[in-house]
Amino acid sequence: MSQETTKVSIGTTVYTEGGDPIGTIRGLGDDGFFVTTRDGIESLSIEHERSGHEFGEAELVWRCGDCGEMDKLTDNLPKRCPNCDAPRENLFYWTED
Repeated sequence: MSQETTKVSIGTTVYTEGGDPIGTIRGLGDDGFFVTTRDGIESLSIEHERSGHEFGEAELVWRCGDCGEMDKLTDNLPKRCPNCDAPRENLFYWTED
C-alpha cells in the first residue's frame, strides 16, 4: 500500500487501485471522506434528496464536521462555517428530516 499523500476536495472522483471510479467525495471528516455513488451530487436539489413518503421528506443541507452547524444549501457550500470559521473542506452535504 502506498504512503503517498493526495489532497482531495468535495467533488473529487475516487478510484480503486485498479483505476475504476467508485464515487465522488461529498464530505470530509477527521477519519477520512464520505463518498457518494450518485451522479451529480454537487448539483442535487432538495427535491432530489427525499427519504420516501412513509418517512416524510428530507431536506438537503450542509453540515460542519467541526461544530455541527447546519444550514440550508444554496448554490454551493459556504467558503467557511459561519459559526466556527472552519474551511469548506470541513463541510459536507447532509439530509435533515
